[in-house]
Amino acid sequence: MIHHVQIACPRGTEDVLRSFYSGLLGLAEKPKPAALAGRGGCWFVGHDGIELHLGVEEPFVPARKAHPGLIWRDLDSLAARLTAVGHEVTWANDELPGFRRFHAFDPHGNRLEFLEPTA
Repeated sequence: MIHHVQIACPRGTEDVLRSFYSGLLGLAEKPKPAALAGRGGCWFVGHDGIELHLGVEEPFVPARKAHPGLIWRDLDSLAARLTAVGHEVTWANDELPGFRRFHAFDPHGNRLEFLEPTA
């Protein structure tokens, strides 16, 4: 069972992260514990309770291949929101039976995969 997945981010970009992960994607931000808050970054909770942690890494290098796969309801609506604000969406529907899916990148270049079950 997975509790959370962590992705790296540059220091001082919490407002950009909140705008993307909470504002655009609609994930709920979860306050970090006081002992960890001073390290920077943000935590978010997905639709089914799995957490996505964005943690500061220096020097920062985006994950261009490694990525979380996020189950999503209404994939078409999400793709439209992302493309409307300039995020490229790359569909890959025929490669993973049972799912429609696409890849996109967050504002820092981290790869994300969004999947919607077809059954």
